[in-house]
Amino acid sequence: MFFHFLRIHKLVVTNALVEDEGDYVFAPDAYSVILPAKVHVIDPPKINLDGLDADNTVTVIAGNKLRLEIPISGEPPPKAIWSRADKAIMEGSSRIRAEHYPDSTTLVIDVAEKDDSGVYHINLKNEAGEAHAAITIKVVDVPDPPVAPRVTHVGDDWCIMNWEPPLYDGGSPILGYFIERKKKQSSRWMRLNFDLCKETTFEPKKMIEGVAYEVRIFAVNAVGLSKPSMPSKPFVPLAVTSPPTLLAVDSVTDTTVTMKWRPPDHIGAAGLDGYVLEYCFEGTDSWIVANTELIEKTKFTITGLPTDARIFVRVKAVNAAGASDPKYYSQPILVKEIIVYDTDCKTTLFYSHSEAPKIRIPRHLKQTYIRRVGEAINLVIPFQGKPRPELTWKKDGAPIDKNQINIRNSETDTIIFIRKAERSHSGKYDLQVKVEKYVETASIDIQVVDRPGPPQVVKINDVWGENVALSWLPPKDDGNTAITGYTIQKADKKSMEWFTVIEHYHRTSATITELVIGNEYYFRVFAENMCGLSEDVTMTKESAVIAKDGKIYKNPMYEDFNFTEAPMFTQPLVNTYAIAGYNATLNCSVRGNPKPKITWMKNKVAIVDDPRYRMFSNQGVCTLEIRKPSPYDGGTYSCKAVNDLGAVEIDCKLEVKDGFDFAFSFSSFLGGLSFCRLLLQGVPPNVIDSYLRKLHSSNPEEY
Repeated sequence: MFFHFLRIHKLVVTNALVEDEGDYVFAPDAYSVILPAKVHVIDPPKINLDGLDADNTVTVIAGNKLRLEIPISGEPPPKAIWSRADKAIMEGSSRIRAEHYPDSTTLVIDVAEKDDSGVYHINLKNEAGEAHAAITIKVVDVPDPPVAPRVTHVGDDWCIMNWEPPLYDGGSPILGYFIERKKKQSSRWMRLNFDLCKETTFEPKKMIEGVAYEVRIFAVNAVGLSKPSMPSKPFVPLAVTSPPTLLAVDSVTDTTVTMKWRPPDHIGAAGLDGYVLEYCFEGTDSWIVANTELIEKTKFTITGLPTDARIFVRVKAVNAAGASDPKYYSQPILVKEIIVYDTDCKTTLFYSHSEAPKIRIPRHLKQTYIRRVGEAINLVIPFQGKPRPELTWKKDGAPIDKNQINIRNSETDTIIFIRKAERSHSGKYDLQVKVEKYVETASIDIQVVDRPGPPQVVKINDVWGENVALSWLPPKDDGNTAITGYTIQKADKKSMEWFTVIEHYHRTSATITELVIGNEYYFRVFAENMCGLSEDVTMTKESAVIAKDGKIYKNPMYEDFNFTEAPMFTQPLVNTYAIAGYNATLNCSVRGNPKPKITWMKNKVAIVDDPRYRMFSNQGVCTLEIRKPSPYDGGTYSCKAVNDLGAVEIDCKLEVKDGFDFAFSFSSFLGGLSFCRLLLQGVPPNVIDSYLRKLHSSNPEEY
């Protein structure tokens, strides 16, 4: 826009733009003067963030490259500075760098990391002014793996597990979790859920009872799947047993109640460790544990109960998985022993929980109980009787000396214990069990045995030829058991080394034979019973001399056996077919003594130093190998064996055919001959096999 007033001339540029910058010239009319002017337009810097979110946030996945280009404007072009936490980001080749252009500035992060998240500042400055903007960069990643899960409850084929969320969610909210499990001894993990688990607890099912398992967790966010957590501690799905069965009252006294029951119907892989018996008094809900330790038997006596009290009783089975559901006795139990007297018959009737005395002798004690001296004796004899019976032991009709024999009594059995048995402990032991005026008796025979003593006297009754007759008397001490035999030994007077000649001999006289003529012998005898040989021995007082009596010993004469034999073929040669170009072998076997000399011949002419033939013999098997024969090598081949006692010769025919002739003749009789028959005809196995394969491949439908 131009303005002229008198001698004043103006050029006015409204709303100046950068494009208005340049050189201007004022040239008045009728004047030869030109007045130049230069117009310089400046523009404050501006930052264009229209391409970003409303909160100026840029999200990048960890590991990816971020190239954030921000358009800028200003005249003159402003200077851009990127910074983070008051630290400028420079240009260059570092991982995080800035790049500047006339109309834009760029922030480059080559490989984004979690720590790169934060607020980044852009500062623009030129002579017209300054501009500032803040951009939030958020680096997201897969979450950290959760901490190892905890298995809090275990069932027969299930468990309950829980875990804590990962410490770092990757910058993106956790969407859920995947759960895997495996057997402890395996390396194969199995996914348990295909839909994300939103909670931090899960219940795996369908596991095998008694097998150890491990579980692990994956966390999932919008970016992806975390690494797996550490496996949980190994756990074994185990189930408690079913409740015990048939809980019943066995007996009751004024202060005790004895209960009995049967094992659970279902026990499972965890087995059964024992039982817990509990009771509570009528009118209360406080259950009291009757046993301090697990009960292994299916019977237990609750002691220390007040008389006339009423109690409820229950029992639980316990294993590694815990206690089972309780089995209750259906009604309260009165703690009181009841004995009813029958006045009509003037007898005592045991009702309720009372019983007459009865002794149950174990089967092995119904016959004589035998032990050796020094062994321990520990006999348990069960009995019955209510109320608690009186017990009396006697040995051979006399009271037992408790200083030598220990007697231990309980409510259900009595025990005889002897730490080291002696012969004096042998005898008849009588047990008497008494309840009121009723008595039950039983007897046990104990026999303590030891080694016997030696025989009394050993005599030499007679000596004749190479024989000696001995006799002796049985030992005075048989060791409290029968003598089972005797052992007789002899010793030459010169060496006095003892040798056993007879063992386990049952008589008290014996004849010792095959003694050496000219020697002088002593003899001794051991007694033997079920415990072994006697420790002492009885020896003859005199010696027995085996006289020579002028006898002359002559060595027997034996004739030498004649092992010589003329040669004889035990396996003959057989007629053989061969193919030209393939090695052929002829085999036979021969025997003879002395070892015969073997000669091979073709058409009755000896084969000597011919390189086409190889001859060898091993353990009587003679072999002639013809190397790559031609049809001219066919003929009659002979093998001749010669030694000092004679000669023998055997021959066979060898026919060598070329490939075509053999194939023709072979196929002509193949249908009538088996593989084994062809072998017997002398055809090599490799030739038969090779030809059959070629024949089958050329005409598979016929063969």
